[in-house]
Amino acid sequence: MKARKPLLAILTAGSLLFAGTLLAQDQSVPESTAGTAAQHSAQFNTAQGQVTINSVVPPAASGPAPSFEQLSGGKRYITEEQASAYPPLANDFSYVDKGHTGHISKEQYERWANNQ
Repeated sequence: MKARKPLLAILTAGSLLFAGTLLAQDQSVPESTAGTAAQHSAQFNTAQGQVTINSVVPPAASGPAPSFEQLSGGKRYITEEQASAYPPLANDFSYVDKGHTGHISKEQYERWANNQ
């Protein structure tokens, strides 16, 4: 039993040192550059070499909100699946669905559309 304590202490210290070296990697992320979409670039130094990752957030291009009848398919409410036809509404679905009923009424939709 006494031999286990030093072994556990050595294993714990070794794993903490290893974790520290992983966290101490050289990582630099430059600020966003000017433009219509946010652009990010990150460079990481790994054991195999340098890795550069570039990403661009696409611009949010959506037209005017469709009518309630168009999205609901003639029903009295819009489901989450039907809301996916208009991405801004799909993104705000849980916010618009105040009662968390799983559907949006015409009044809730109109209130949300007027605030857009």
